[in-house]
Amino acid sequence: MDLEASMRKSVEATQRTFNTIRTGRANPSLLDRISVEYYGAETQLKALATLSTPDSQTIQIQPFDRGSLALIEKAISMSDLGITCNNDGKVIRINIPPLTEDRRKDLCKLAAKYAEEGKVALRNIRRDGIDKVKKQEKDGELSEDQSRDEQDKIQKLTDRFIAEVEKHLAEKEADILKV
Repeated sequence: MDLEASMRKSVEATQRTFNTIRTGRANPSLLDRISVEYYGAETQLKALATLSTPDSQTIQIQPFDRGSLALIEKAISMSDLGITCNNDGKVIRINIPPLTEDRRKDLCKLAAKYAEEGKVALRNIRRDGIDKVKKQEKDGELSEDQSRDEQDKIQKLTDRFIAEVEKHLAEKEADILKV
């Protein structure tokens, strides 16, 4: 069933979005959304440099081309992450400060917003599937009972994936709130 594959992709996209939210620890996936203007083209940061975490509070960025160092630093400082870079001419180090209580609450709200967007995407996939089943019923390809059974299956599938998004949200909130 292609609905299940679509829903799985939607959940995975929501999970990737969660990974871009900061927690108390350094994590290279924080920088996944950062793109750098490199030779006139928007390029993902991870395509321009090696990202690593030498310790729990530091992200280290080692560019493949030293000429891109200033461009990477500018892209990070202009992002909405609110973090500053230390550039020593060879690598960029980002110190991840501990989160304040207010910032943790804001990040939990952001995670909830991303979860809601994921659930909306799942409900849109459900709507499309149910519309397709209703059209098949109207065209005489399915009986009324078969149509109802298919719609129930689609609803159960949607409920399962929404529960998965909720589980990922709870894990992310626990991660954010952990001091």
